[in-house]
Amino acid sequence: MSFLSRRKLITGGLATAAGASGLAVAARLASQYGLIPPDHGGIYGPGETLTYAAQRILTRHSMAREFPRSLISKTPFANGRPLQQENYLRSQAAGFADWRLQVDGMVARPVSFSLADLRKFPLRSQITHLACEEGWSFIAEWTGVPLSDLLDAAGPRPDAKFVASYSMEKDASDSIDMADALHPQTLVTYGINGGDLPVGHGGPLRLRVPRQLGYKSLKYLTRLTVTDDLKKLGRDLSNPSPEYAWYAGI
Repeated sequence: MSFLSRRKLITGGLATAAGASGLAVAARLASQYGLIPPDHGGIYGPGETLTYAAQRILTRHSMAREFPRSLISKTPFANGRPLQQENYLRSQAAGFADWRLQVDGMVARPVSFSLADLRKFPLRSQITHLACEEGWSFIAEWTGVPLSDLLDAAGPRPDAKFVASYSMEKDASDSIDMADALHPQTLVTYGINGGDLPVGHGGPLRLRVPRQLGYKSLKYLTRLTVTDDLKKLGRDLSNPSPEYAWYAGI
């Protein structure tokens, strides 16, 4: 069966099931194709499943809009206060020379990158829109390394399904599926608007996932863990922020 006919079958089935027999039936259909998000439980679970499954089928290879340089926002909004943890301030004082990004989990070659190591990879710049669930947004040029390049260096196992991201900020973590992890616009960024990534924007490293809302672009990035089941990682990475959905596609 071709991808197009398969896509029509699934989307048509999801829509029919959602309209005729309720979201629970649509969720069962999505399960047949492995399109169940980690936060599928609870009262909102069937709706989250339908949203995730439909978007993955229709937009798996879609690209976030990229803008001309003339539309870059004059003052990109840095949400929240800069990190004040002692270990972070110590690293900042040393110019982040000791900063490391670990890539581990279900990989053939666990690796650790310094900022200098990351700058040796071919860089990618994109001018994209960061939209916050709280209503503010801005357009900026982000510069860094495609996450897919770092994963290639580590060698993820074929059965991997998710990449968990961890911040130096206490208890800050999140996760994305492999479709977004391997997407060409998903970057590990170290620059914004031609300069280094400022502390207020999560410097020295920030994950940038332009096809999802801003809270998926984790600041102060220190670790990426590849897994086939987020529950294996301890903290509930399927729902790190109870007030927000795990999948935040836009």
